[in-house]
Amino acid sequence: MPTRPVVAVLHDGDPPSQDALAPVLERAEVRMADEAGLAAALDGAEVMYAYHFLSRVMPEVWHAAGSLRWLHVAAAGVDALLTPEVAASDVVVTNSRGIFDASIAEYVLGQVLAFAKDLPGSVRRQDAHTWEHRESDMVAGSRALVIGTGPIGRSIARLLRAAGVEVSGSGRRARTGDPDLGDVTDADGLPAALAAADWVVLAAPLTPATRGMIDAAALSSMKPTARLVNVGRGELVRTDDLVTALREGTIAGAALDVVDPEPLPAGHPLWDLPGAIITPHNSGDFRGWRDALTHLFADNFLRWTAGEPLPGVVDKSRGYVPGEGS
Repeated sequence: MPTRPVVAVLHDGDPPSQDALAPVLERAEVRMADEAGLAAALDGAEVMYAYHFLSRVMPEVWHAAGSLRWLHVAAAGVDALLTPEVAASDVVVTNSRGIFDASIAEYVLGQVLAFAKDLPGSVRRQDAHTWEHRESDMVAGSRALVIGTGPIGRSIARLLRAAGVEVSGSGRRARTGDPDLGDVTDADGLPAALAAADWVVLAAPLTPATRGMIDAAALSSMKPTARLVNVGRGELVRTDDLVTALREGTIAGAALDVVDPEPLPAGHPLWDLPGAIITPHNSGDFRGWRDALTHLFADNFLRWTAGEPLPGVVDKSRGYVPGEGS
């Protein structure tokens, strides 16, 4: 009788549901572990399910991962787990593409509407029992630049287009006539694209090329009436430069679902800056998202045991799935 494969499941103290993981539990020896117990769980494991997708424990446990063949990350971005050791190894890395596309797009549209209609200002006035008539901006006819042309960026673009927003994109290579993003610029054309946008949406993967891409120069390229929406990674933005830009009115606002550092410390200036909206990295977290992630892993595990190709295989030299973020 063939030996059951060993699967190490990394969690943050709240393991995935047994029901969602049932197909794996039936076919494998599953070892649940938090960060402290991961090294022991990896001993002899062929598969690791990084349910705790923001963990940065891999350098500490890599010595125990000699049997590892496949690492599945319960997120679209794999930067936290894709250490140099993992990248240089033969371990196949997959992400959870497709789970968060629609919910993140809805979040972006919601923030665009909140800024245009000044919903935060309405809440503040209601809290103060103040009746103050004022006008708001139209979303239809405004321009958005979506940085990151993978599935999440495309879903964002489609929803913004449905609201009447003119959308363009930015990625690794310039092109025209993209079905979702229209004209797409590369890094060389980014300053001009930033200057034309009313909304700059960050949905790019975190890679050496994108880390800190929104710095003082990029922010200075934007309109003073423009807003930044970040649903990618906090490290895409140089936080000190953003704080300065918001204080000085270089841009009108920023909706940040991801920040650097994260979580944002209680005394950080971003909390109180005018035009800043902070959410706790939950733009994609619809009710049921955790089970959806585990169902996806379980489906992929069945493919893996059957020797079938896995979806969402990351190009470890780039840090994302080919076709995503390009």
